[in-house]
Amino acid sequence: MATAKKKTARGRKQDRARVAGSQKYEVGYESKKTGRSASAVKKAVKKVGNSRKQVEKRLGR
Repeated sequence: MATAKKKTARGRKQDRARVAGSQKYEVGYESKKTGRSASAVKKAVKKVGNSRKQVEKRLGR
């Protein structure tokens, strides 16, 4: 009999700490959250990487 794996929130937490610059809904969410354009969010992701903290810092939030 196989044992059930314990479900953790670790994967979700790691995912929320990143901004996927190629995902329209994530760029839109970050754009709405910071009040900046979608292209500004994409540029910030390209410049500083996909860390949500760094992107928000770059966008001035």
